[in-house]
Amino acid sequence: MIKESEVFKIGKLTKPHGIKGEISFAFENDVFDRIDCPYLICNIDGILVPFFIEEYRFKGKETALILFEGIDNEDKAQRLTGLDIYFPRKYYEEEEENDIEYSWNFFMGFSVIDKAHGTLGRIEEIDEKTINTLFLIKNGTEELIIPATEAFIEKIDAKKKIIYLNLPEGLI
Repeated sequence: MIKESEVFKIGKLTKPHGIKGEISFAFENDVFDRIDCPYLICNIDGILVPFFIEEYRFKGKETALILFEGIDNEDKAQRLTGLDIYFPRKYYEEEEENDIEYSWNFFMGFSVIDKAHGTLGRIEEIDEKTINTLFLIKNGTEELIIPATEAFIEKIDAKKKIIYLNLPEGLI
């Protein structure tokens, strides 16, 4: 069984395209195109299910048309509409550290260590509802909200799931 800690969200299936089972895929991270992984993962009623990619093609800068094995008609594709799509961390982490292009959702579950304040807690949620993406960090009963910005990141240890920050004075 695939665990949530083993994946990170990269997009959503939006609607069937044509009658042969293709479905539109709105993606936030094109990792599926950059890293060789034979499948993507859908969240179906809280269960993470792998779907093997037969083929895909880009429709725009943030949209692709994708065909999964076994999804060969419009009705089957329709059942996948609205599902979140995830990518397995193990394929992502095998890449050379310098070659990785991270998306904010990749950091879900990471421990956060600040240069001045030490361990802040764990990223429990990524809030992308506003113009500024935010990390929602929990440490026991304490909650912190910190802007997710590259300017604050000093180092990322993807294997240990730790993100090292250097936050400006007064932010915490």
